[in-house]
Amino acid sequence: MADGGAVPSRADARRNRALVLQAARFAFEEQGLGVPLGEIARRAGVGAGTVYRHFSSKEALFRATIVDRIELLTDTARDLADVTDPGPVFFRFLASVVRLASQNKALCDALEASGAGRFEPSPGVGKNFEEALEVLLSRAQEASEVRQDVGIADVRALLVGCLSMERARAGSGAGGGVQGRMTALMCEALQSERSVTKLPSGVAKRNGARCEVCGAVLTTAPTGRPARYCGGACRQKAHRARGRARQR
Repeated sequence: MADGGAVPSRADARRNRALVLQAARFAFEEQGLGVPLGEIARRAGVGAGTVYRHFSSKEALFRATIVDRIELLTDTARDLADVTDPGPVFFRFLASVVRLASQNKALCDALEASGAGRFEPSPGVGKNFEEALEVLLSRAQEASEVRQDVGIADVRALLVGCLSMERARAGSGAGGGVQGRMTALMCEALQSERSVTKLPSGVAKRNGARCEVCGAVLTTAPTGRPARYCGGACRQKAHRARGRARQR
């Protein structure tokens, strides 16, 4: 039914609202707050007027799609408040928040904007999450697992910065964009007695040598043997050059 037609029945209105919410949830997860309302209406198969009939603004629609995600994180933190190993649990919770948010652009944008004071998902939702996280932090500090000079504002800033970096590195496709590296560094920085944390595999070690073909800085081979080329392409070029030299 067109937006300019008769007023939809309650059943139609509920169906349209559900369609809009479902389309918005997927669109926001993929594109974050930047997705146009027209794109959401198109995905839902309704007109823009139908979207505005149910949600006064894009921000209101965004709130409706993100509140349950943040409430789930809050409930999880509350469930972990009385564990017997508060240190490891605190670090695992931080890592899980970063992992989930870095895969969900909507959650990433919400946590970033909330941390900067620009967005409140719903009255009390952001505050509840921070309070639940602060309980985990306090218990980890009481167990001497987290440094005492760290406050919830520090943890929130580190968390937001870390998830932004993890998302950016994962999306870059570069060899240095190993997921989990920034999270490991964040957790190490928060430890009361810091030791060298084993970073996720895939982080290249530089050996100071350079590729004989292109001059790129080389990485140490898994066997420990000095590398001569940066990759298969340069190795093949060198092989062809040696073949031409032998033919002369």
